[in-house]
Amino acid sequence: MSLATSGAGVVITYNTNRPAAEAVVQEIVDAGGRAALLHLDTGRVESFDTFKVDLDELLRAVWERDHFDYLVNNAGFGLSAPFGSTSETDFDRLVDVHLKGVFFLTQRLAPMIEDGGRIINISTGLTRFSIPGMAAYAMMKGGIEVFTRYLAKELGPRGITANVVAPGAIATDFGGGLVRDNGDYNRRVADATALGRAGLPDDVGPMVASLLSDANHWVNGQRIEVSGGMNL
Repeated sequence: MSLATSGAGVVITYNTNRPAAEAVVQEIVDAGGRAALLHLDTGRVESFDTFKVDLDELLRAVWERDHFDYLVNNAGFGLSAPFGSTSETDFDRLVDVHLKGVFFLTQRLAPMIEDGGRIINISTGLTRFSIPGMAAYAMMKGGIEVFTRYLAKELGPRGITANVVAPGAIATDFGGGLVRDNGDYNRRVADATALGRAGLPDDVGPMVASLLSDANHWVNGQRIEVSGGMNL
């Protein structure tokens, strides 16, 4: 919403929850913005070529363009399990969505990004601080942070910047809604946060929109944490 209210057209993707994605599109349209919807399973690299074709057709039909300006890689799911009991199946699911998917989707779409465009990869505060049970998830995001610096270097000649936004604990449905719905956990997050509460989606969106703006064109290859000062 923060990006849409700044005047940008937005392509929303979804994997399983189409009604929620449609609601976001409608909210943007009702606010006077432009948005469209596409299905995308970031855990299936073999589907990316088809997605690229669908995206190209959508851009031409809705915006009369064959390129776009901004790519925000924010798909994901939460998984909490102690290091000693993390299964190979769960580990591979994390790799497919949080690491492999981001790498190869960006690879497929990079030629469609306008020169001077922006890429933002969503990471996590867990790459800076440690919470038991989050080792596998956090190491995927650590890989994404390294990948982002390489993107910044390799796409720099085209004027494309790449940065990381790393939220802290945010009260959403992520991870089964743990931060949002579990009062005890929410209080523990608040106690560990310098600003005294858990994060909200509206705390993160404006940072993403800001990094995509012309005002931050010289910010490149950076990790920006948006956690309210969690676990300082």
